[in-house]
Amino acid sequence: MIFETCFMRLPMKQLANLFVVACLSAGMHTLAWAQPADFSDMVERADNAVVNVRTFEKASQPEMDALPWLGEFCRSLPPQLQAELCNQLNDPRGQRPQPKHRKAPEQKEVPAGTGSGFLISEDGYVMTNHNVVDGASNIIVTLADKREFKAKLIGSDERTDVALLKIEGKGFPKLPIGDPDKLRKGEWVVAIGSPFGLNNTVTAGVVSAKARDTGEYLPLIQSDVAVNPGNSGGPLLNTRGEVVGINSQILSRTGGSIGISFAIPINEAMRVSEELRLHGKITRAWLGVRAGPITSEMAESMKLDKTGGAFVAQVIEGSPAERAGLQSGDVIVQFDGKTIESSADLPRLVGAAKPGSTVSLRLWRNGASKTVMVTLTKMPSESVTAGDEEPPAPKTNALGLAVKDLSNEQRQASGVREGGVVIVAVEGRASRTEIAAGDLLLSINNVRVNNAQHFNQLIEKLDKQRSVGLLVQRGRLARYLVLPAAK
Repeated sequence: MIFETCFMRLPMKQLANLFVVACLSAGMHTLAWAQPADFSDMVERADNAVVNVRTFEKASQPEMDALPWLGEFCRSLPPQLQAELCNQLNDPRGQRPQPKHRKAPEQKEVPAGTGSGFLISEDGYVMTNHNVVDGASNIIVTLADKREFKAKLIGSDERTDVALLKIEGKGFPKLPIGDPDKLRKGEWVVAIGSPFGLNNTVTAGVVSAKARDTGEYLPLIQSDVAVNPGNSGGPLLNTRGEVVGINSQILSRTGGSIGISFAIPINEAMRVSEELRLHGKITRAWLGVRAGPITSEMAESMKLDKTGGAFVAQVIEGSPAERAGLQSGDVIVQFDGKTIESSADLPRLVGAAKPGSTVSLRLWRNGASKTVMVTLTKMPSESVTAGDEEPPAPKTNALGLAVKDLSNEQRQASGVREGGVVIVAVEGRASRTEIAAGDLLLSINNVRVNNAQHFNQLIEKLDKQRSVGLLVQRGRLARYLVLPAAK
């Protein structure tokens, strides 16, 4: 009754304020943010399996056998001056008589860099980055207990930036492997490594994005964990102490952390490391297309339900894709039953397949779904390149484009065997896009252009009040551009 009486005697404004305060006090526990977790126990368990990786490379010292005092003088100089000055003093024109029994230049190992790594097995297999050990003549692994081991490079893969090392011994601590697919944005993650040579440094942050496409071979885990030079190759851990990624890259203008770092998903890295362990190298399957993302404008123009899929910008001549009938302008929406959510998914799925295997591709072509079977082959070592040609510019049409038929030389250089025209002038509406003279125009609104005459016929049928989708190829790379409606 006392509480009720107090309410009755208060003015309405004060009563309202008191009600708000009471409600906030009662619900305080539901509004407060959860405090950051304490990672100390997890870090204590994981720390012993994280290693420092130091690399060395061989460098030649110039031989100063002409004049002993000159050799002593030059060896006292910094290495850069030795190379720039003393090599010329020793033999300025390469005309000094060579001794009959000239000694080979002395090879000396010098420090090349430092990075991080972590043990994935009790018998001494260590995972790190390709960029940490690339070009090294000697690799030293230092454990958390200060023991040092000379490491053997089992194999290294530049495309995924994964390397596998081996140190001799048994009973090493190892890190458990987690599932990066189960990560959630905002989830806490921890990095342990050797930034700037500071061994077993711990930093923490949250997952910013799960499958960030940075233009690399694999989509990466983005976080705001502080990662600096020397962290490369170290583990990214979840709060259970499981490895979910290998710290690989940072986005920075200064060389230090600005809160944007990237890690290789551990499931992909483990697949690569297992093949390196068995074979010492990676043999990848090859489809033979260059693919890009689908924008909302492209999806609307191509009558796609969503922006998922991989847009085929180029089909490599002689590739499995060409033999299966894929065309520039196709959209790959499924690879062997797996949905392509973004163009970054395609290289990963192809790379995980075996050379010689036959897979199904679900395509979107000219507004309709189509399924083709492709037999993948081993990825070739060389890429295909081609040049462009810029012809003179005649009168343009309503789209602002002037075209002409392809010559035999242009077909050979571009790989376009049938159809298509060469753009020879760009004005008006087309000038507001990235189209340039010398580009090839392959289709208009998903209708393949056969020749210059056919191009003009298609232009006459267009609705000027609607946007127009154009498949344009430059060199051997095709892009789908949307020309805005006429104003």
